[in-house]
Amino acid sequence: MESLETAVAQYQLCQSIKPMPDDPLLGLSTALILDSRREKIDLGVGVYKDQTGAAPVFKSVKSAEHILWQTEATKAYIPPAGDSGYIEEMESLLLGEDHPCLQEQRIRTLQTPGGSCALRIAAEFIQRCNSAATLWLSAPTWVNHQPLLGRIGLPIREYFYYDYQSHNVHFERLLASLEMASTGDVILLQGCCHNPSGADLSFQQWQQLADFCLQRGLIPLVDIAYQGFANGLSEDAKALRLLCEQLPEVLITASCSKNFALYRERVGSFSVVAATPKKADNALTQALDIIRGYYFVPAAHGALVVKTILQDQGLRACWLQELNAVRERIAEVRKLLVQGFQEAGYADQFTHIAQQQGMFSFLGLTSNQVSQLRKDHSIYMADSSRINLSGINPGNINYLVKSVNLVLASA
Repeated sequence: MESLETAVAQYQLCQSIKPMPDDPLLGLSTALILDSRREKIDLGVGVYKDQTGAAPVFKSVKSAEHILWQTEATKAYIPPAGDSGYIEEMESLLLGEDHPCLQEQRIRTLQTPGGSCALRIAAEFIQRCNSAATLWLSAPTWVNHQPLLGRIGLPIREYFYYDYQSHNVHFERLLASLEMASTGDVILLQGCCHNPSGADLSFQQWQQLADFCLQRGLIPLVDIAYQGFANGLSEDAKALRLLCEQLPEVLITASCSKNFALYRERVGSFSVVAATPKKADNALTQALDIIRGYYFVPAAHGALVVKTILQDQGLRACWLQELNAVRERIAEVRKLLVQGFQEAGYADQFTHIAQQQGMFSFLGLTSNQVSQLRKDHSIYMADSSRINLSGINPGNINYLVKSVNLVLASA
């Protein structure tokens, strides 16, 4: 029998490949684990942590899982489109029960394995329906938008979004950069709690953007991963609901990872809003065909948990209370962090943090300063100085402010 050493020369699949560089954020997690310093602070990966530093499981989730343990009678496959009850609840959560799109039956939704898979399906759907379309991403945007959407082969361009000098959205430049978009192009928009900047459009600006898209035949792809983290469930969906009411076509990708704290369960959805019910039906058949290239059916458990919570008045009330507590804690951390920097002598440099929303903001540091914080003070954040606000708590906020002050003073 030929030895493995002799046979290996005939195999080429893995012979010449080179290792990929570490993922910037996941690499931070590895470095954090290896760091033995007790004072280390994790402000990197986007998972919500409570003030003890734990990523909690909601009580509403545990209660829903207990109900499922008692009542679930089968582990047979669910339909390829997903659980119908979950789909119905997600559409209501995103649009509200009385939205014209629901009344006119212009929306079709698939359950997906997380928001990331929803984005991948959206990219292939766009390419299949209009291969000439360009996909426009905000500068900056979530780091995984580019690989998830671009590797399908869609042309990718950027539109101006965040002004690093004012720490806010530069809306005039945003519209000016989108003047170059062509009819049929798709614009990725984050529905609320912009990642990584924390800077959102005002509702008036959303109205202007809806008019802009309508006049030019541009199609929004709304990625809404943090509904409930800014101002409340309905408030955070106002922009999405406006676009779906005023435009004939909208694509939606949603995630339950954050607002249900179901990160590892991979629960999301992909929705198509079309001009008529017939066109929406046609779009659904295309989306169903696309998913056959990725998976047969989605997993049931996480979606059943979400459905159980949303359909049970008691569990829904418990979940809303837990989600409100998350939102209020992040808002309080923002306020305390700005206050701490002001007490350290920085009157205006960090005030933007209190004005922004969601889990993320930029500190406004250079990559060298971020590296110095990591090396000298064991504080871990993305090289862009994007921080996860939920990683800050009463036990580490003073150390964080002091460390940033030392780094800035040494510049």
